[in-house]
Amino acid sequence: MAHCMMIVPLLISFCLILPLIQASKFQYCDNNKDYDVKVSGVKISPNPVKKGKPATFTISATTSESITDGKMRVDVRYFGFPVYSQDHDLCEETSCPVTSGNFVVSHTEELPGFTPPGSYSLTMKMINGESRELTCISFGFRIGSASSVSDV
Repeated sequence: MAHCMMIVPLLISFCLILPLIQASKFQYCDNNKDYDVKVSGVKISPNPVKKGKPATFTISATTSESITDGKMRVDVRYFGFPVYSQDHDLCEETSCPVTSGNFVVSHTEELPGFTPPGSYSLTMKMINGESRELTCISFGFRIGSASSVSDV
């Protein structure tokens, strides 16, 4: 009986946390291209993103070749209009060198409090030190208000 009393709060906590870290659907920029880096998943936390609060985008991927340097280009659109574009040092977003196998790229960004709520799309390109595109994915996300607690 004591075990049941411990399990119930654990299950409730899990159910409350799970919606905050759900995986997002993504698509490759070019479905006909054989990218060197294969993405297996994207997680956004919190989801929906809250303006004025940090948001973390975590990308799980696999590579067959070592990656020693490069950049990650992030482009964000709101209703199709470009609103944000920035290059990040790939080795600041993951541990370099990336050896063949699985790895994770994680980027945290705090959105300004004046960011309008709604649906956004993000395109992420990973480019190696020789300017060769390793992968390119896009996915959608929502921005709610800082006080929003609903999941979209």
